[in-house]
Amino acid sequence: MPTNMTGTEPMPRVAFQGELGAFSEMAIRQQWPEGAEAVPCASFPVAVQQVLDGAVDFAVIPVENAIVGPVRVALDALATAGDALTVRAETRVPVHLHLLAPAGATLAGLRDVHSHPVALAQCRIFFARHGWLVSTVHADTAGAARDVAQAGLLTRAAVASDMAAERYGLEIIASRIEDVPANWTRFVVVSLKPT
Repeated sequence: MPTNMTGTEPMPRVAFQGELGAFSEMAIRQQWPEGAEAVPCASFPVAVQQVLDGAVDFAVIPVENAIVGPVRVALDALATAGDALTVRAETRVPVHLHLLAPAGATLAGLRDVHSHPVALAQCRIFFARHGWLVSTVHADTAGAARDVAQAGLLTRAAVASDMAAERYGLEIIASRIEDVPANWTRFVVVSLKPT
């Protein structure tokens, strides 16, 4: 496991794409159980650039998903760094998707469900069984959960992780709604190549 902690050294700073509560943050927690500062970034290129600029110690980047295969946009961001970065470790995070909504919401009362398009696509069976739900594309799962929590509407929900539910104070209306229960995403931990 990569670390720069030996008791008195500061906690490593780790960039990732998305908002707090994302599956990438789960990968960070898995990789650094003793703690790391998760640094949210707007995009994969921004997360990679944070490492190149020395603003963070590492970046955690998803490179493969069990259902959708290679995460091309993330791989492209890594490729732009050329040989300046090195892969220090990798970890696989189980992907379980939940329907999250503010306290007091019910499945029957929900209307729009926000999430990343890949997450929505991984819940097709659930949406087919609940035809009144309209899926709305969002930049990422955790950001969708944050926005749903901020709006506080009992008709609006998000598809995201249980970590996002906890972080943003949402209730899990339906658990593990993904089509394939064995879903996972593989992440790599990258840092600047030692000189």
